[in-house]
Amino acid sequence: MPASPSAASADALAEFVRRLPKAELHLHIEGTLEPELIFRLARRNHVALPYDSVESLRAAYAFTNLQSFLDLYYAGAGVLLTEQDFHDLTAAYVQRARADGVVHAEIMFDPQTHTARGVAIETVFAGIAGALREARDRHGFTSCLLMSFLRHLSEQDAFETLEAALPLRKQYADLWIGIGLDSAERGNPPEKFARVFARCRELGFRLVAHAGEEGPAAYVGDALDLLHVERIDHGVHSEEDPALMRRLASQRIPLTVCPLSNLKLRVVDDLSRHNLARMLRAGVNVTLNSDDPAYFGGYVLDNYVASARALSLSPVEIGQLAANSLAASFLPDADKARLARDLASVLAQCPAP
Repeated sequence: MPASPSAASADALAEFVRRLPKAELHLHIEGTLEPELIFRLARRNHVALPYDSVESLRAAYAFTNLQSFLDLYYAGAGVLLTEQDFHDLTAAYVQRARADGVVHAEIMFDPQTHTARGVAIETVFAGIAGALREARDRHGFTSCLLMSFLRHLSEQDAFETLEAALPLRKQYADLWIGIGLDSAERGNPPEKFARVFARCRELGFRLVAHAGEEGPAAYVGDALDLLHVERIDHGVHSEEDPALMRRLASQRIPLTVCPLSNLKLRVVDDLSRHNLARMLRAGVNVTLNSDDPAYFGGYVLDNYVASARALSLSPVEIGQLAANSLAASFLPDADKARLARDLASVLAQCPAP
């Protein structure tokens, strides 16, 4: 039976997006832990789970807000114990990302989630880095690591995590280039981490931070002015402040927006009302990413396709999102230019859906 017109259109859109070389800039590696892998690792590590099947675990992914997601997210991470676990987790993500047309990923990871359970920070680094180096050597898939602090913990805890990780910096200099800030925004404003971010800046790390997801637009401005970050993760509440929007547009400050995440966590109640398209059309440097795709029902390709359909994005706008992702990455300028040329070539050859 031939595909229906709507199905054929969806397939054409997905193929168009898949062919575009793009970067993923907002991805928590622990958030790629699919239920099937959780159960496999639990069996391997003899970890008891409070769910009797993959289906019952997936059914629990009905979040009401960010905190309800975080509770399950941290519980799921409990199956990650060995270097091989972190390797397998990362390799599975890379395989999925490459299938979606991602050529470069800037991956956030949360050591505090694991060291609090007695997992050595060396184990976390080794497993993730091993898989990323294999992907680079075998497939030309480039990446970097953004070690993220958990904002619901203290700044002192962040300092201690930084000091524990610094002896590993030389060993992972090809990957570990940046610092991030994630977890619950409410009650944890950017200023709470001003000193540790100042230290990271002195050390030469690239800086990013979550802001304006559940927090207000003021948190976005504070992340820029107090933490001196180069990119804002999420930032969807920036629209509440017209002056901030003008600043974001004029300074080309990237926002790593995650539409399906925002829908799943009730930041928006309908994808058709997401402000991604408005911000893009206002000249803001918006990029499109998957955040924690195992929990939010969509990897990069899913986010592009769902957003394009819900927001009536044109092929030119879809191409602009891909171009923004490459330009907003922390890749060397020569690599950005090469990938931009690759993207332009694909756009010139690829028929619009």
